[in-house]
Amino acid sequence: MTGKKRITAGAMAALLLLVFLIWRYDGVWKPHWKSASPSPAQTVVMAGSTSMEKFANMLAECYREAHPGVTVTAEFTGSSAGVQAVLSGRADIGLSSRPLTTAEEASGAAVYVIAMDGIAVITDRDNPVTALTTKQLVDIYTGQIRDWQELGGRKLPIVVAGREAGSGTRSAFEELLGIEDRCYYANELDSEGAMLARIASTPGAVGYVSFDVLNDTVCALSLDGVEATAERVKTGSYPLCRSFLLVTKGALEEQSRQVREIFAYLQTEEGGKLMRDAGLIVSDCHK
Repeated sequence: MTGKKRITAGAMAALLLLVFLIWRYDGVWKPHWKSASPSPAQTVVMAGSTSMEKFANMLAECYREAHPGVTVTAEFTGSSAGVQAVLSGRADIGLSSRPLTTAEEASGAAVYVIAMDGIAVITDRDNPVTALTTKQLVDIYTGQIRDWQELGGRKLPIVVAGREAGSGTRSAFEELLGIEDRCYYANELDSEGAMLARIASTPGAVGYVSFDVLNDTVCALSLDGVEATAERVKTGSYPLCRSFLLVTKGALEEQSRQVREIFAYLQTEEGGKLMRDAGLIVSDCHK
């Protein structure tokens, strides 16, 4: 009986060893520390204002370099579309160049001011008019002044260009001048780049763009005797100033780790440099 029991115990030990090997073997040998499935890739989606395109692309690239396992994407469909994308859960961070509406805030949108911006009034470079008053600008956009000759320029019809409905730049421009729903646009353009191209190539045209996209293909006009410069925006003397905003659904502490890291980075000296390099006007605390 004793020998028979030893055989039974040995067989049991062999069986247990076989079961262990089968459990560890799945066609190819897998070391135990590699058996777990890799964690799913993390994604952060930003969406919104075309005025913030350069900044958002630079921020996305910087974060991706520091976090290779994280995918950061940015799409630019306008401030209103960006806020709605956040509220619907299709984006993690909204990019807005206009204040939020009461309805957006009531839907759970939280807003964070990251920088200031100026809206430059631009003409083609051959236009001899280099300065306007805000009253003259209002009269141009509401159809009261229709020819540059009325402003001391050549006899040439004014071609009034603006951004598309839903654009944060358009909303801010009209609100700052008090001309909401009163503008007469000959052209409505869907991006800052399109606005620059149209004004540069159209004699007599006038339009507006964010400071950070200004280039030497157009002329930025002085308003009320104040030049369109970043320093004038900082002092508040330039008439057309606005804030650049980041938007989340719910408070920041409720967001993913990646989103919180992005916000924290923007508070650092390095983050301030990135914003300045992108053409944004940041507070002196980032110097």
